[in-house]
Amino acid sequence: MNAQPNGRVTIIVEDGIADVRLARPDKMNALDPAMFDDLAAAIDQLKRMVEVRCVVLSGEGRGFCAGLDMAAMANGGSGLALDTRDHGIANRAQYAAWGWHELPMPVIAAIHGVAFGGGFQIVAGADIRLAHPETRFSIRETHWGLVPDMAGVALWRSLARDDVLRELTYTAREFGAAEALGHGLITRIAEDPRDEALALARIIAARNPHAIRGSKRLFNLAADADAAAVLRAESDEQLRVIRTPNQIEQVMAHMQKRAAVFED
Repeated sequence: MNAQPNGRVTIIVEDGIADVRLARPDKMNALDPAMFDDLAAAIDQLKRMVEVRCVVLSGEGRGFCAGLDMAAMANGGSGLALDTRDHGIANRAQYAAWGWHELPMPVIAAIHGVAFGGGFQIVAGADIRLAHPETRFSIRETHWGLVPDMAGVALWRSLARDDVLRELTYTAREFGAAEALGHGLITRIAEDPRDEALALARIIAARNPHAIRGSKRLFNLAADADAAAVLRAESDEQLRVIRTPNQIEQVMAHMQKRAAVFED
C-alpha cells in the first residue's frame, strides 16, 4: 500500500510496517513550511491506521535532516505560530517531533549523514534510534542565536544527563554516533540503519499489537508519573490484554511454532 500525504514525506505500508521517509533529498531534508505541514499530515494519518504495528522513519539522500531551511525562514516563510497550541499540547513545529512520541505504535528512527537542529529533535520523538557510525549530530539552535524549541528538551530529558544536554546545547558543537551512543541519545550504531530498523520492525510487528501499544503507553507515562501511577497503569494495561484473542493467539503461535495471526 502506498500513501503520500504530500510531497515532502512518503509512507509505504507493507505487512503492518509503515516505511516513512523524509523526501526532500536535494536540501538534505531541511525543514521548511511545507515539510512541517507534511510531517504533521503523515503523523495524523498514521494515528488513524490501526493496521500499522510499527513505523520506520528515515530520510532520503545524503542525510536524515539538516535542520531548519534557514533560507526559507529568512524569507519570512516560517509561519510556525510558536505561541499557538494547534496540535494538542504542541505547536506545529513541536508536533514534527512530539507527534512520533504520541503515535500509538512504536517508531524506529534510522539515521544517517546528519541529524542537526530540528532533525535531531525529530529523531528524539522515536522510541528507538539506530544510526550509521559516520552520522553527525548537533543541537544546532544556538549557532543561529535560537533555542531548541521543537520538543527536544521535553524528549531528551529522559535520554541523557542534564549537564550533557546543557553542554551540547550551549556550544552547538557537532558530535558523532559513538558519542551520541555514550550519552544515550541513540539506541545503537548500525552499518545499515534503515535495513536494521526494518528488520527490527518485523520482529515488533510479529507481537500482539495491543500489548505493544500498551507497553508504549506505559513507557510514555513513566517519564513523568510517580511510582503509584505507573504501578496502577501496569495493572490496567495488563487487564486490557490478558485472555483477549490476540494474547491467546500469541501463546498458541509460540506453542505451535507458527507465525501469529492477529486482529487489528
